[in-house]
Amino acid sequence: QVQLVESGGGLVQPGGSLTLSCAVSGRTVRDWGMGWFRQAPGKEREFVAAIRSNGATYYKNSVKVRFTISRDNAKNSVVLQMNNLRPEDTAVYYCASTSGSPISSMFSSPSVYGYWGQGTQVTVSS
Repeated sequence: QVQLVESGGGLVQPGGSLTLSCAVSGRTVRDWGMGWFRQAPGKEREFVAAIRSNGATYYKNSVKVRFTISRDNAKNSVVLQMNNLRPEDTAVYYCASTSGSPISSMFSSPSVYGYWGQGTQVTVSS
């Protein structure tokens, strides 16, 4: 059984940083695509970042120079380092793992992810 558990969310001031972690059990993170999505109140879930099994990374344009996705193979986890946070980054952040081996253009689509965590709240406010 595949399980994903996010941690690291919280309240931070604009310009601050947070590190989200996604602990994975039931599969090895380096063998699968992993992604982060977020959902703000009243909005659809949107892609934030992803990392392929070969290490290639993808980002939403608005977070490209501020966020970094990486794998911690020793802990079998995926990390999202978020810097220079803005109020518009406020959302519930979800970790996800792909069902198969999607092509690169599909990594931003929720439809290729078969496993999801429960989410962690990130609030950016002064």
